[in-house]
Amino acid sequence: MAWIYNAAMPATPTLDDLRRFAVARTLFAPTTLMAAIRRLGFVQADPIRAPARAQDLTLRHRVKDYRAGDLEGRYARLPVEEDCLVNYGFLPREHLALMHPRVSRRVWDAQTRRRAADVLAFVRERGSVHPREVDQAFAHGRVTNYWGGTSNASTQLLDGMHYRGLLRVQRRDSGTRIYTLAEHAEADASEAAQIERAAALVNLVVRKYAPLPSASLTYLVRLLGYGAPHLAEQTRHALKLARQQLASCTLDGTTWYWPADENPRSRRHAPDEQVRLLAPFDPVVWDRRRFEQLWGWVYRFEAYTPAPKRQYGYYALPLLWHDQVVGWANLSVRDGELASSVGYAGRSLARDRVFGQALQDELERMRVFLEAAGR
Repeated sequence: MAWIYNAAMPATPTLDDLRRFAVARTLFAPTTLMAAIRRLGFVQADPIRAPARAQDLTLRHRVKDYRAGDLEGRYARLPVEEDCLVNYGFLPREHLALMHPRVSRRVWDAQTRRRAADVLAFVRERGSVHPREVDQAFAHGRVTNYWGGTSNASTQLLDGMHYRGLLRVQRRDSGTRIYTLAEHAEADASEAAQIERAAALVNLVVRKYAPLPSASLTYLVRLLGYGAPHLAEQTRHALKLARQQLASCTLDGTTWYWPADENPRSRRHAPDEQVRLLAPFDPVVWDRRRFEQLWGWVYRFEAYTPAPKRQYGYYALPLLWHDQVVGWANLSVRDGELASSVGYAGRSLARDRVFGQALQDELERMRVFLEAAGR
């Protein structure tokens, strides 16, 4: 039975409860790399390194003794896959069966199908391939990419083959994906099985990003159209069921949802004393709608914003202290030293001794994570 709270009931969570809950439920005690990925369910990836990639910045808070690049370095030995969910990232291999075989909304023309078949045979013969090898062997030319520039047609074809489940990322070579053949078990195509997979996907994103405002829950389920476009109707059905089965409450006109087996008012959600520099895509801050409701200010990711129009900086990291996101910081490594610039959303905490020491402790942890101190 779902917990359905009513604003008139004394047990109704407050916004303070939801804020602490949002922070504590995802910033769990550091564990092993695989255990953390399984608990998160999905780790969003981003190629920008400022000062480290988003996946590393996310995992550093949740994996004991984690260092930048550990995921990439250990990837080939872990039951983890690069793939799509609500966006691109890393997820436990067992989740692939919820989305594959994936049916893309974009249908390939005859020429692309022939090229894909030729590349598939090439990969089968070689075992694994670098995109450069495919480009040299087939000379597919160049095409317009998503951002309006041009890229190798071979690279785009490999991306499409990976998305459709024909290939998987075996490892990375200096950041470049090395592909090999993918194997996916034949999925049960019955409507009941598809509804079950859709429900599991909705549950996956709710457990990662809860507590969720109603509009954010709807948005996340729509984003599942990236990872499972062929289950669009089933995920809409799963969303309706989720609204009935999840715990919920309404505060100031906003309905919030979270897993029915969790309690936002638990004393376990008490904040700790640490300052944490979060990735722009960390589960704590990923939902910008929720961010504004919980912390009362607007945070924006401005890496693709022209420099003169930036308010926070190229790759501003939200600055969490206790259960409050009090500002942001931009970090860089210069001549082997970690440089930081901090901004505040409200009153400046620059003269607060307790905060200042906690911030220095976090910057030291960041130096160790980046191994910048000894460079």
